[in-house]
Amino acid sequence: MYKISCVSPLQSLIIMAYLFYTVDVFTNTIFGGNQLAVFPKAEGFSSEIMQKIAAEFNFSETVFILPPTVSNATQKLRIFTPTQELPFAGHPTLGAAYILGLTDNSLDKNSDCDIIVEEDVGLVPVKIKFDNQQPIYTELTSPQLPEFYDKIPSIEELALVLNLKREDFGQDKYSPQAASCGLPFLFVPLHNRDALKRIKLNSDRWQQILENNWASSLYVFCFEPENKGSNIRARMFAPGLGVTEDPATGSAATAFGGYLGIRETENNGIFHWRIEQGFEMGRPSFLEVKTEKVEGKINKICVGGCSVLVSQGTMNIS
Repeated sequence: MYKISCVSPLQSLIIMAYLFYTVDVFTNTIFGGNQLAVFPKAEGFSSEIMQKIAAEFNFSETVFILPPTVSNATQKLRIFTPTQELPFAGHPTLGAAYILGLTDNSLDKNSDCDIIVEEDVGLVPVKIKFDNQQPIYTELTSPQLPEFYDKIPSIEELALVLNLKREDFGQDKYSPQAASCGLPFLFVPLHNRDALKRIKLNSDRWQQILENNWASSLYVFCFEPENKGSNIRARMFAPGLGVTEDPATGSAATAFGGYLGIRETENNGIFHWRIEQGFEMGRPSFLEVKTEKVEGKINKICVGGCSVLVSQGTMNIS
């Protein structure tokens, strides 16, 4: 006869309660944007525990705030998808800065505040904008200028991956190209929003054609937005990162600022785009992208957006 016990073996262990917040990033409305879990005091977590926590939340990313290891940074961030650690990601950087704006009393909240966060890709400057001492907008500056890669699949192959027709793809100067500002993405233009809506990612074709590509994550876009004030509609698919589809992708928008910037005919100036993403997932998101060009070369890329606090709690970890 078996004896069933309801006593957990964890009761004999020391359990620590760690504070966390959840935030919706790239939106000013709860239940929109991209979900993020933030652990503001993650000292003592091993990499293994961080990965397990990220898998437990199962958001596209979870971010852990740590003391910096270099003198000119204010914090160190470690960022995890449900399956792996990332060297850089946009919405965790902006969401973490938003939480610091809410909770860090050492910051001057009477005016805009600049911090520098340390990530594996390098140092990332972030601006926090305040209104009545509450953070209302965060904006990062890319830690790297974009690099580009032109050895990519054909339109016919991309059509197979996305379950689209060849005529759905753009044919002008906005042709497919890969770019990275710390995390590579393959940028694929389509003719219109209808084509974007019809995408059904073929996992088998993705594995055959893109899994081992320099940029395996697909950022698909068109110049037919739905909302007034927007310039671009986009969707992002990253099965290699454990993210089937992402509602708002700051690291992709950063590299996209490079992709768009090199196609601007003006040699000098600051170019601004507003991207809408996540609508097909029921999580409307808006990303602001600014690219500065000097004498025909990209000099700076910034990505920003609003965030909303959703919840706070504790996670018990032994």
